Amino acid sequence: MSIRLLTASAVALGLVAFTPAAHAQDAATVQQAIVVRDAAMRSNIAMDYVTQLTTRFGARPAGSRSEQQAAAWAADYLRANGFQNVRIEEFPLVGWERGESSAAIVGDNAQALVAAALGHSPATPRGGVEAEIVRFSTFEDLQAAPEAAVRGKIVYVDLGQMHPMQDGSGYGPQTRVRGAGPGVAAAKGAAAFVMRSVGSDEDRMPHTGTTRYVDGKPTIPAFALAAPDADQVSRLVALRQPVRMRLTSTARTYRTTSQNVIGDLPGATRPDEIIVLGSHMDSWDLGTGAIDDGAGGAITVAAAKAIADSGRRPARTLRVIFYGSEEVAQPTAQTGNGGGVYARGQGATLDKHIIAGESDFGADRVYALRLPAGAQGSDFQKAATRVLYPIGVLASDRVETEGGVDVGPMGPLGVPFFGLAQDGTRYFDLHHTANDTLDKIDPAQLNQNVAAWAGLLWLIADSDVDFRAMKPATTPATPTR
Repeated sequence: MSIRLLTASAVALGLVAFTPAAHAQDAATVQQAIVVRDAAMRSNIAMDYVTQLTTRFGARPAGSRSEQQAAAWAADYLRANGFQNVRIEEFPLVGWERGESSAAIVGDNAQALVAAALGHSPATPRGGVEAEIVRFSTFEDLQAAPEAAVRGKIVYVDLGQMHPMQDGSGYGPQTRVRGAGPGVAAAKGAAAFVMRSVGSDEDRMPHTGTTRYVDGKPTIPAFALAAPDADQVSRLVALRQPVRMRLTSTARTYRTTSQNVIGDLPGATRPDEIIVLGSHMDSWDLGTGAIDDGAGGAITVAAAKAIADSGRRPARTLRVIFYGSEEVAQPTAQTGNGGGVYARGQGATLDKHIIAGESDFGADRVYALRLPAGAQGSDFQKAATRVLYPIGVLASDRVETEGGVDVGPMGPLGVPFFGLAQDGTRYFDLHHTANDTLDKIDPAQLNQNVAAWAGLLWLIADSDVDFRAMKPATTPATPTR
């Protein structure tokens, strides 16, 4: 594209002209991105989408009737808002239904506890599981424990309370325990598994989430305690007297289907070049999935619609995907994994996927832009900074290598990722709890997300920027969070 000198007034605003380069953005493209950004900040369909989604269907567990109905509705929503080639991509899934569950201390100090069964953990025997608990303060301690210390007991892992962080980096070590802990405990003969909820709040609301299968089979009944109840159990253990717990669960698995919902805004001149905007349709069953991830779908569809409403079609195609079954583990690779289903189904056309991004971290404001390897310091990053800095989004030197659970399977197949990092300080207060409801979304922050996505997407979609060509021979390591 041609490079134009910016006006003196633009320079006064800090919009310094580019040095001509193969991937530079011209002034007209930058200016149109600003126009799209500002229009999206003023008005967009994000709140309408997430309000309708969560009101009409409530919780949308993977493979459930509500997820399937929500997908059909979302396809109609895309069509009504001008998207083309709208289709539903169905795939098999092992679903999981919570049923009823309970937890209590029995014997001395008897008292009820607030807990939730963890996803894809099996039911207890009829009448429940009752046993003495054995507490571990690290996952490594559980791994190192002799079988004799665990066999027949209820394993309780308490890593301590997760700390809120803007980038959510406290989540990884905790969720590792949730995913792998039941399998480790089962291998040592434990009767059941309990952990402190993976969350940063002190509410008496447990956080659910998925456990993993081992060799295609479920492990043992597994539960998460609300933070105050985890504190209570740990205090009882500290009294150095045996603590017995009774757990019940009627959870079950069943054969079903999930689906991806896909819709395009075709590019004007290079429609075969595709930019993927990802989020996921399914949610956990305790809340209504407003922040995880109704908001992500709202942000991406609203950003694409804002571009369509600008009156100018970009050169490249914008593809919105509401992925299915993001939240759950599966016994084998033959079921589930909407991201993998989409990536495998594209075949050679993935070569024309320019870049992919995912919104799956709530609805609070975007604070940083992360680009693929090689784009740091590029003319494209400078152009993006001109568009995004005025709404509080800074260019980051951190390389975006993961994309997210849904778009991630495209990475090993060569598709680059971008990331618009959101403020996750309060995200894990609400994540996977009954508190994940519509009232937790701040419309002003939601609008800033849409504006950031819309402005950035215009720069990518109406240009010849080639992120694959920017990639260095050796990709630099992503800094540790």
